[in-house]
Amino acid sequence: MAVKEYIIPYNEDTRKRHYHQTQSGKVVKFMVQLEIKHEGSWKEVVRYDCAYGYAHRDSYNKRGKHTKKELHLKFEDALTLADDDIDENWETYKNKYLKGDMP
Repeated sequence: MAVKEYIIPYNEDTRKRHYHQTQSGKVVKFMVQLEIKHEGSWKEVVRYDCAYGYAHRDSYNKRGKHTKKELHLKFEDALTLADDDIDENWETYKNKYLKGDMP
C-alpha cells in the first residue's frame, strides 16, 4: 500500500492538506482539506474525504457547524475534484468562512 501525504501553503495562514492511499494503483482512502489559521489555531474550512465508505464534501463555518454533500464519484475522481476545487477556490472559501458563511 502506497501513502502520499503533504501540505501546500497558499499563504501564511492558509494551506491545503492532502492525504491518499493507493493499493494496486487504485485510491482506497483519501482526504483533502482547506485549513486556515484563525484565532491562533488551524481550522478546517472544506474537507473532501471517504469516511463512512463514500466520497463526500464537508463545509464548515466558524461556529463549527458543517454540511455534508455526497459526491457520487469514484475515489480517484473525487480526489482529483478535491485538489482542483481547493486550488481554484481557496480564497473564496476562506473569505466566506471568515464572514461566518459556509463555503
